[in-house]
Amino acid sequence: MIDNPVRNSRAFVRRDLALPEPSPVARRGIVGWLRARLFDGPLNILLTLACVALIAAIGVPLARFLFVDAVWDGASRVDCLAETAGHPVGACWPFIGAKFTQLVYGFYPAGEQWRVNLTFVLGALLLAPLLIPRLPYKLANAVLFFGVFPVVAFFVLVGGRFGLEHIETRSWGGLLVTLVVAGTGIAVSLPLGILLALGRRSHLPVIRALSVIFIEFWRGVPLITILFFATYMLPLFLPDTWTMDSLLRVLVGTALFASAYMAEVVRGGLQAIPRGQQEAGEALGLGYWRIMGLIVLPQALRLVIPGIVNTFIGLFKDTTLVLIVAIFDFLGQMRAAFADPNWATPTTLFTGFAFAGIVYFVFCFGMSRYSVFVERRLNRER
Repeated sequence: MIDNPVRNSRAFVRRDLALPEPSPVARRGIVGWLRARLFDGPLNILLTLACVALIAAIGVPLARFLFVDAVWDGASRVDCLAETAGHPVGACWPFIGAKFTQLVYGFYPAGEQWRVNLTFVLGALLLAPLLIPRLPYKLANAVLFFGVFPVVAFFVLVGGRFGLEHIETRSWGGLLVTLVVAGTGIAVSLPLGILLALGRRSHLPVIRALSVIFIEFWRGVPLITILFFATYMLPLFLPDTWTMDSLLRVLVGTALFASAYMAEVVRGGLQAIPRGQQEAGEALGLGYWRIMGLIVLPQALRLVIPGIVNTFIGLFKDTTLVLIVAIFDFLGQMRAAFADPNWATPTTLFTGFAFAGIVYFVFCFGMSRYSVFVERRLNRER
């Protein structure tokens, strides 16, 4: 006879109703978002209050300096003095307005500045479609931007042909030089860094050794030293009949320096891809370059987007170092503008650096947010 397990087991039957659970905390709307993100527990409440106090301690004086107590109209330093305004003076924005042309164009002749504007407009019109994923003809657009546009920009900015006045690069400056140096370094460092990363992982000893030597050399030398070497010592190693423009030397040194760092970023992404991906391509009969271009590199580059953009942002800010080789970029022109006695006030220096910080932040933050957009778009399947 089989025993009934229900009859023989000890069971407990509750005869009274369980007490009702508290209603869940609302997580919708502004109140729910604040409760979930900022006031969810004693520790989060303490951190939120500390951050609010820190923001108030820094943000309120900064807002007063930049906006509330700032001087917006004026023609000289007199308008930015406390004696003239009748109250403590903050930022002297008329100084930025008076020096704005110098900050953008440097010493580029005033009658030829339309050429710089034309270059900016052409670059923006060709870059914008590349950044919008849904627009078609990406290959043709990339060829125009990376192949045709640099040549057109060179002839437009330098001149000497097609009836354009010749403008030496030593007359360039300001935001123009910053964008030229940073744009060239970004455009050259990524493809060259990919080739160096592949070379460092190559099975050919000569190629691997050359790639390692190149990467370790450029990473082991400060950028300031490279700029000095490219500007003052590189001509000593060239034949006497060769002449290289000073800005071109800086562009070459900066691009090679950034390529070494980019190579290590890309190599980190390549190491994260399993060996089976390459073996699968070999099983399909694909060659080395097709495996890398169609299978491995697309996955590797997606993994290292933050590192790539971080290198780009660092390169954009490192352009300020070209001032040590007598090339006046945006920050260099700002420092030169401080020497004007017509705008010498106690707040001129702080106003200039605040404006420079805003400009650099806009460019760097824009690159950062676009990288986040690309990451989210490429990681939808995850």
